[in-house]
Amino acid sequence: MPVPLLDAAEPVPGELPIPRYLEQVYWWAYVHPGAVQLFERTWLVNLILFGNYGRLRDACLAELGETVHGRTLQVACVYGDLTARLQQRLAPEAALDVIDVLPIQLRNLARKLMLDERVALLQGDSSSLPCPAESYDQVLVFFLLHEQPRHVRRATLAEAMRVVRPGGRVVIVDYHRPSGWHPMRPLLHLIFRQLEPYAADLWRHDIVEFLPMPLRPAALRKTSYFGGLYQKLVLTR
Repeated sequence: MPVPLLDAAEPVPGELPIPRYLEQVYWWAYVHPGAVQLFERTWLVNLILFGNYGRLRDACLAELGETVHGRTLQVACVYGDLTARLQQRLAPEAALDVIDVLPIQLRNLARKLMLDERVALLQGDSSSLPCPAESYDQVLVFFLLHEQPRHVRRATLAEAMRVVRPGGRVVIVDYHRPSGWHPMRPLLHLIFRQLEPYAADLWRHDIVEFLPMPLRPAALRKTSYFGGLYQKLVLTR
């Protein structure tokens, strides 16, 4: 069962096991307490994204609107101020759920948010969301898919499409295959080999290729940024 964090200032750790790939591959970025202390700096997140964090964050939020209505699901916490800015856009009747499998990430996010009865932090696995089908108006997946093994990525995308209502949207921001001339290609190749072993998948495949055929979107819109290195994908169910 998910653990609802009704008081965003005092998250309650859940009891879900940490996925093995997170412990083995991304312990340095998300699991270890020192990771949060290191990476929870907006300037550092911006540096990692070659100065594009603000641009990508704002492009993502623009898809949800200046005022965000209905029920929104954010799949996984993120470093930086994306969620805090999303909270500021919530309409009075709106609701925002943020699901992450790591209690340490939920606690960190809670420190960045204002107390708000419209916002709930939940412990859950993105590949098996503890949410009813067709229960959200929009789903946000921000720089998560490149960190997941292929089978987990497939399940995460399928779950995002399952929980969004017909006509609702799944907004994805992540890496994309850059132009052949892109000056950052060699550096990214090295980083992917050493630290991000699943990320190169998004250079070789379109994200929709990881969706089961019955869950393919009714409409799709893709925008690329920074010489094709990043993408925003809007899937309409």
